[in-house]
This record gives sequence, C-alpha cells and structure tokens, in this order.
Amino acid sequence: MEGIRMNDWSTEVVGQYDLNIEGIRRGRGAWIIESNDGLCLLKEYRGSVKRLEFEELALKALETARSLRVDQYVRNREGELLSTASDGTKYVIKRWFSDRECNLKDPEEILSEVHQIAVLHQKLREVEMKEEWNLRSMIAPKLYEPMKKHNRELKKAKGYIREKRKKNEFELCVIESFPEFYDQAVKAADGMEALYAENGEELKEGCFLCHGNLDQHHILIGDGYTAVTEFGGMHLGLQTEDLYSFMRKVMEKHDWDCKLGEAMLDVYERVLPMSPIERECLYYLFLYPEKYWKQINFYYNTNKAWIPARNTEKIMVLKQQEIRRLSFMEKLLSE
Repeated sequence: MEGIRMNDWSTEVVGQYDLNIEGIRRGRGAWIIESNDGLCLLKEYRGSVKRLEFEELALKALETARSLRVDQYVRNREGELLSTASDGTKYVIKRWFSDRECNLKDPEEILSEVHQIAVLHQKLREVEMKEEWNLRSMIAPKLYEPMKKHNRELKKAKGYIREKRKKNEFELCVIESFPEFYDQAVKAADGMEALYAENGEELKEGCFLCHGNLDQHHILIGDGYTAVTEFGGMHLGLQTEDLYSFMRKVMEKHDWDCKLGEAMLDVYERVLPMSPIERECLYYLFLYPEKYWKQINFYYNTNKAWIPARNTEKIMVLKQQEIRRLSFMEKLLSE
C-alpha cells in the first residue's frame, strides 16, 4: 500500500467498507484514501446519526446539478453512515476530490464560482424539509446576535489595552483605530436587529438551507465542474450570509474593487434575484468590521506579550481600505 502506513484503528474502520484501498495519506485532520472507486476522506465524527442522515439527503439533492459535485457520505457494509472503532470512536467516510481550491486572484474564475454558489443555493431551496430534522444544529442564531457578542469582546479587549501602561505598536494601532471600527460594529448590529424586528416574518420565510462555511477552501475547481465540500455547518438561515462569506474574502484581496463586487452580485442575481431586504441584510454584514474583530480577538485570546508584525500590518491595511470599502457598501443599497 502506498503513502502512510495505516495504523490499527484506521485499518479496522476502513475494513468496514466495500473499498479496495490502493493508498492512504494524511489530510487536514483526516485521512485521504485512494481506492478503486476514487478518492475518499476518512475523519472522526462527533455529531448525531440524525444529523448525518439530514446531510446525506440534502447532498443527494445537490447531485442533480450537472456542474456541481459534493462530498457525499459513503455507507459501510451494514448500510450505516457511522462506523465505530473498538475504542468507541466514531468515523465517517466521504467522497473526496483532488481538485485545487478556487483562485481568488482570478476575476473570471471568481465570477464563475459565484454563479455556482447561486446554483448551490437554488438547489438547496429545493430540499424538502422533514419534521425529524428539527435539530439544534439546524437552527442558526439571528445574524445580529453574533455581532453583539463580538462587540462585547471588542469592548473587553479595548478596556484591557487602555489599562496597559506600556503599549506595543499593535496596541497603539488598535487604540487609534478603535472608535471608527467600533462605531461601524454597533451600527451594523443595531441595523441588523432593527431589520429583524421590522421584517421578521419575511426574513423567516426567506430562510433556506445554507452551506454555513463557504469560502475558497471549500470550493474546488474540477474539469468541467465545481466541487463544494464540508457541509458540517449546513443550517437553515439566510443564504446572503453564504454569499457574504465568499465575497468578503474576494473583496479584501482585490482592495474592495467596486466593479468586481457589482459583477459578483450581477452574476448571482441572474440565478437568484435578491429582495431589497436581502440587500439590506448583505449591507449590514459588510458594514460589520469582521476582520478587525478577528485581529483583536486573536490578540486578546493568545499571548499578548508577542504580536507578529503582520497583525499590525493587517489593521493598517484595513484602515487604508476604508474609503473603498464604504464606497462599495453604498452601492449595495443604491441598486
């Protein structure tokens, strides 16, 4: 067998499947298996069987899209989705892909994948929900709730920095930039909360299945198809959150290029037009300074005595991009 030698537990688990193993290698927190039936991924699973059954049926609905592929689960010889090792640890095996990640530097490829995101969302809307899928993991918080939590974290970190007598370059940069970004954070949370209060019923009706963690790492480019992976965060919610997650990464890498941002929205809406409320929701998601919060939260929860220079640079880049970012957001509501 090629690649890394399988240990006892992996041999024990893989032996429960009708797979002719040709090789195995380590992946990110998992094992990638080369078999006579293509690539598979073996990984530990800590959720419920009911959750797995929900994901399996939802992913089967996505397989009807010719240009879209997903990492469907493989059942073992007993017809089960979960396989258990002798120590009680549970594992799943999924179909996998050797394709490369989406290139966020290539505008043409970006637009092609935004089209696929819209197709993904369209197909997810066709999934018929079942009563037994009423799982806690299916219910996402209202979008303003994590914003408010992050705002409390920002204030706590700011208070800590303010009390320090001797501040490093990163901390001085935070103190200088905090009022502007925190003001945006509060406005985004309050605006999103008001949107829910005023349009609760429409937002509830607009809840569909979402990927839950849609970025370039989970969008793989194949030969004539796109593979979307890792649906472990799939839930009922507003699909604009998926679109935002992908677009934010793109816009940051392209210095908030308004033309590219508008092109992405245009491509998406050719498949799934957005309502004015969905547009406003997208606006508040973009208004929230998520990357700023991430940098400060990372600082507060790790070794505060040593901050890499790149973290300070990231804050400075965010400040430099502000005019272009705000310009793009204005266009979101003017369309």
